[in-house]
Amino acid sequence: MRLAQSAADTAGAGGSPLSSGTPSSPSPMHVHNGKAPGLQSGSHDAQRQSAMEEAVGGGGGRDGGVRGRVCSGLRSGRGGGAGGGRGGVKDSLSSPSPVSRRPTRRSSRRPRQRFVGKDGRCNVTFVNMSDRGQRYLSDLFTTCVDIRWRWMLVIFTLSFLLSWLLFGFAFWLIASTHGDLSVRLAPISDAPPGAEEARGAGDESGRGLAPPAAAAAVVVVEEETCFLQVNSFMAAFLFSLETQTSIGYGFRSVTEECPLAVLAVVLQCIVGCIIDAFIIGAVMAKIAKPKKRNETLVFSDTAVVALRDGKLCMMWRLANLRRSHLVEAHVRAQLLKPRVTPEGEYLPLDNADINVGFDTGTDRVFLVSPVTIVHEIDDESPFFEMDRSMLEKDSELEVVVILEGMVEATAMTTQCRSSYLASEIHWGHRFEPVLFERKDCYQVDYSFFNRTYEIPSTPSCSAKQLAEQKYVQRSRESFCYENEVALQLACPEDDTQNGLQTQTSATEQPFHPEHPHDN
Repeated sequence: MRLAQSAADTAGAGGSPLSSGTPSSPSPMHVHNGKAPGLQSGSHDAQRQSAMEEAVGGGGGRDGGVRGRVCSGLRSGRGGGAGGGRGGVKDSLSSPSPVSRRPTRRSSRRPRQRFVGKDGRCNVTFVNMSDRGQRYLSDLFTTCVDIRWRWMLVIFTLSFLLSWLLFGFAFWLIASTHGDLSVRLAPISDAPPGAEEARGAGDESGRGLAPPAAAAAVVVVEEETCFLQVNSFMAAFLFSLETQTSIGYGFRSVTEECPLAVLAVVLQCIVGCIIDAFIIGAVMAKIAKPKKRNETLVFSDTAVVALRDGKLCMMWRLANLRRSHLVEAHVRAQLLKPRVTPEGEYLPLDNADINVGFDTGTDRVFLVSPVTIVHEIDDESPFFEMDRSMLEKDSELEVVVILEGMVEATAMTTQCRSSYLASEIHWGHRFEPVLFERKDCYQVDYSFFNRTYEIPSTPSCSAKQLAEQKYVQRSRESFCYENEVALQLACPEDDTQNGLQTQTSATEQPFHPEHPHDN
C-alpha cells in the first residue's frame, strides 16, 4: 500500500501540481516481495488518473492525464505533457510491453518462394540496373513489343500526333516567314488618277462602296505563296495531316515558289513512311506474339513418382488444347535447389538437369493427345538417393518443366513453363488414363487429366537402395555354368590337391569283407 501510494506521488512529482503534497487516493495494489504486480485492467487506472486530475486541476496534469487515458491499455511508457511525463510509469504496470507483443521469429526456415509460377511467369525482379533506360531505348523495337498494350497504344497515338504537329509548325513557320499569312492588295499601273481618293471617300462615307468607275480601276493582285489556303496554324496542321496520311482533299497544296516548303513536304513523306513501318511492324509483332498460345498448352497440376517397367520414375502430363499441332515439340526439365559447394560457396539457385529422354529421343513428343513425360530415376538423376520421406520434407526443392515448339500457324517458337514443389509431387501415385478408344475415333476426356490414384505396392526407398536390393537378389538367384567353369580353370592346382587327398583317404580305409558268419 505504501509503495503504491509513493509510486502515485512520484508519478505526479514530475513538474506537475501533484508535487505540492496533495494526498492521493490509496491504490488497490498489493506488494509481493517488494515488487508491485500489474493491475487487473486498464480501466481502473484511467478512472483513478482522471480523479487525480480533477482534484488537482492543473493544466499540465490534465493534458498528461488525457493522453494517459488514450494510451492506457494500448501502449506503455508514454505520458502526457509536463505532468504526465512520469505518469506513464504507472500505466506500464497495467499493460504489457509492446516488445513482448511482437511475434517471435520462427525457428524453422521459411519455405523458398516459387521461382516459376504455374502460369509460367518467373518470380524475378531486377533492381540496381545501371543505364536501364538507355539500354531499353537502344533496343526500342523489342521494348515496344514487350510493353503492355496500353503503353503501346499511347506510343502509337503520340508518334503520329507529334509528327503532324511538328511538320504543321514547320509549314506554318515557312508560310509566316514568306508572308503568306497576310492579305496583300496592290493597284494596277494603268489605274486612272483619283481612283484611290474615290475609293477612300467611299469608305469614309460609311457605305463601303466605291463608285463604279473607281471600283473597276482597283483590282486585287495576289502574290505567289508557298502554300495555297494555308493562312493559320490550324490550316498548316491540317495540311500536315493530309500530306502524311495521303488524304488529298485537293483544297490545300504546296507551290513551287518556295523550295524549302517542297523539301519539308518530301521530308515529311519519308518520316511518315518510317513511322508507319515501325509502329505497324511493332503492333503486328505484338499481335502475332506466341505468348497467348501458351494458354492452350497445359501441364498437370501435380507430378507423380511410381514404378514403370520395373524402374522408379517421375512423371507429369502435358496437353495441347488446340487441334493445330505444335511443330518440333520437345520438353526439358531442371531441378532448382540451393546448395553449398565443398569450398563453402552458397548457391541460392543451383540448376541440375533432369534427363527426360534426350539420349533416346523420347523428349520429342507428338502432342496430339495428352502425353506423360517420364524421367527415369537412375544413377545420373538428382533424385537417385532421395526416398519418400526426404522428398516430402524437402521444402526448397522445385522442378521446372519446359515445353518448346513452333506454332503451326505462324512458325514462331513458343515456350510454355510450369513447376512442381515437393508438396506437389505425389509418391506412389499414377495418372488415370485420359485416352479412350471409341467406335470411329479416339476420345480424350480432360476430366481425368489431373486425377491420380495411389499404388500401395510402390517402394518408399530411394532408387539407389532399390537398385542395390535388386542386384543382391539377382546375384543370389542367378547361376551361370560358364562362370563356374572359369573359376575351376583359374585354380587347377587346388582342385588337383583336393582330388589327391580324397583318393589317399579312400585307400587308407581298412577293407572289411562281408561274411555271413560275422556277427
